[in-house]
Amino acid sequence: MIQIINGGVFYQNGVLTPAAQCALSPEEGRKKTIAYGILAAHNISGDMRSLKLRFDAMASHDITYVGIIQTARASGLEKFPLPYVLTNCHNSLCAVGGTINEDDHVFGLSAAKRYGGEFVPAHQSVIHSYMREMYAGGGRMILGSDSHTRYGAYGTMAIGEGGPELVKQLLCKTYDIAYPRVVGVHLTGRPRAGVGPQDVALAIIGATFKQGTVKNSVMEFFGSGVAALSMDYRNGVDVMTTETSCLSSVWQTDDTVRASLAAHGRADAYRELAPQDGAYYDAVLQVDLSSVEPMIALPFHPSNVYTIREFNENAEELLHAVDENAASALGLKKQPESLTKKIRNGRFYADQGVIAGCSGGTYQNLVKAAEILGGKPLGNGSFWLSCYPASQPVLMELLRTGALEKLIASGASVRSAFCGPCFGAGDVPANGAFSIRHSTRNFPNREGSKPADGQVAYVALMDSRSIAASALNGGAITPATELAELTEDPSFVDYHFDPAPYERVYRGVGKPDPEQPLVFGPNIADWPAQIALPENLLITVASAIYDPVTTTDELIPSGETSSYRSNPLRLSEFALSRKDPAYVGRAKAVLAQEMLRREGKPADLAGYDPATTGLGSAVMAIRPGDGSAREQAASCQRVLGGVANLCEDFATKRYRSNVINWGMLPFTVENIASYNIQPGDRVYIAGVRKALQGDTERLEGMLLQGDKITPLPLKLEHLTREERDVILSGCLINYYA
Repeated sequence: MIQIINGGVFYQNGVLTPAAQCALSPEEGRKKTIAYGILAAHNISGDMRSLKLRFDAMASHDITYVGIIQTARASGLEKFPLPYVLTNCHNSLCAVGGTINEDDHVFGLSAAKRYGGEFVPAHQSVIHSYMREMYAGGGRMILGSDSHTRYGAYGTMAIGEGGPELVKQLLCKTYDIAYPRVVGVHLTGRPRAGVGPQDVALAIIGATFKQGTVKNSVMEFFGSGVAALSMDYRNGVDVMTTETSCLSSVWQTDDTVRASLAAHGRADAYRELAPQDGAYYDAVLQVDLSSVEPMIALPFHPSNVYTIREFNENAEELLHAVDENAASALGLKKQPESLTKKIRNGRFYADQGVIAGCSGGTYQNLVKAAEILGGKPLGNGSFWLSCYPASQPVLMELLRTGALEKLIASGASVRSAFCGPCFGAGDVPANGAFSIRHSTRNFPNREGSKPADGQVAYVALMDSRSIAASALNGGAITPATELAELTEDPSFVDYHFDPAPYERVYRGVGKPDPEQPLVFGPNIADWPAQIALPENLLITVASAIYDPVTTTDELIPSGETSSYRSNPLRLSEFALSRKDPAYVGRAKAVLAQEMLRREGKPADLAGYDPATTGLGSAVMAIRPGDGSAREQAASCQRVLGGVANLCEDFATKRYRSNVINWGMLPFTVENIASYNIQPGDRVYIAGVRKALQGDTERLEGMLLQGDKITPLPLKLEHLTREERDVILSGCLINYYA
């Protein structure tokens, strides 16, 4: 399905040629990519090797915008200097924590009025659907505080980041990165009937994630296969590029994009984009769309990918592997009942199907599901199906064309625009249940499991087409390609966009009113003050995680914790709660000793000078930070007295940025697992402040494990001067204040 060409590739005269076989200049070839042109237009550094980017617009949802605005306000915010859209699609149920979720929405509207922003009320649209409909356009750049901020199919380079990076834009600062690798994605052929965008996306994720092929790179889609894909199809592939761990994405544009923008009343946002002849890519993925099969990503990661055909042929073996992984991934002391019990008469049966959000809830995905179901009853068995259109305009079009009637007649429940099924706050399955979902992630707990309370459920990712085909078979996993009567997805979909529901949107961009007060609910709290980096540090390891990758969901769980994203102290109580329940207590004990030191009282400093040595905690993990952009994965550690992360490598740039922006040291250690670091071990670092004031990238720590003292070589590589100053100040708020 996918061939990877590494080592540099030129695209010339419609042919891909490895750089070793070509006399062209890579330096000149890089300038001929779509990505280069967009980055150059937004870079103000004057040096394309070290980018300082300013974005055209930003977007946040209701479990991120309160913290961002609070941080910016503490740093001197007076008005939003660029269009900033506040959507309400994560906490929109307001079902957890009493009134506090709706208090956040009231705060958001008051902030949009005071600072000049755009406010999208709850149930109107999921964040990425709204930004595609109303803001994406050729050659633009958009920054969002959600990891799936991807609008590349419209020719927009969009980046999902932690909140502090949005704060920088609000304070008229820049997004600073080295020029990224650009990896070409060369599409050819056309998908077979029954193969949807999630199938193509999962095939790409499976081929790239574990190898790190596109990590922190820009994925640039081009080739004859692009024309075979509708706008919704392209968006469905594009939004899932986040799961490859890439930085951003962008596609060549054509008349399909032009027609989509015109349908949304924004024809002037179209710009023709394509790689120039001789464009150079650091690597290329060759994707033959006609060879892609219906796919399934088994728990607990989108890269755990198989064709549905492979899964059905080897279900018992593959499910046994999921069983084995469940105990470690969910931190269970007791092995849950095997999933193989769901195999009946040679077929594996799921309990639930969900088609939702920015990846699944698009118009064409739901139309194809309706076409497959055709109003046929799903029956009264245990399998049930939920559909979440991504926006109210999408819902209106489904109603206008009759697709909604077919879905409801079949017994599917149709909900409002809501991101809950992607992060464990909607359609939580029963204990032991298996859910097949066209959504973005299937990390541990993303379906709402609470292992500590004895509830364990599972999510596998599939395309809406195969979910609908499975629904017709009572939940038996079925590739949609088995349906003989299914028609191909058209490359052009006649879509009528009715903006009437968006009359509810408050549009205050460019119209700040400083007389408007911010409205605070009792759960909205300021960030606790942080101190500057001391001369020396004595760090206690409060958690040691030896999993190959640690997700942000494990660092701060999603689901019910979302209600406390506006209250740093209350939220911090949930840090690592499902991965290492003892972490919070250990971190608090270290923080209590540090508070004694600050007050001049006796504290446990292992004999080091209390006048110059600060105490703090750290999380040790092999590769932390895969997944969500949520800054709270780092800020909760800081609130609890965290001063560093110790790791082999960071899974994503955005999590490392969150660690830095919250004033913590992003230490990497070669072969860190060999040191057998455990909770309670300590690391002493002399002269850490002096090292940050200079340009030192390597420090010598001393690992204290009982009576054993071992040198611990620590690396602080690729820190910019500003990042060093942020850590020296104690956090981004201190730096800008």
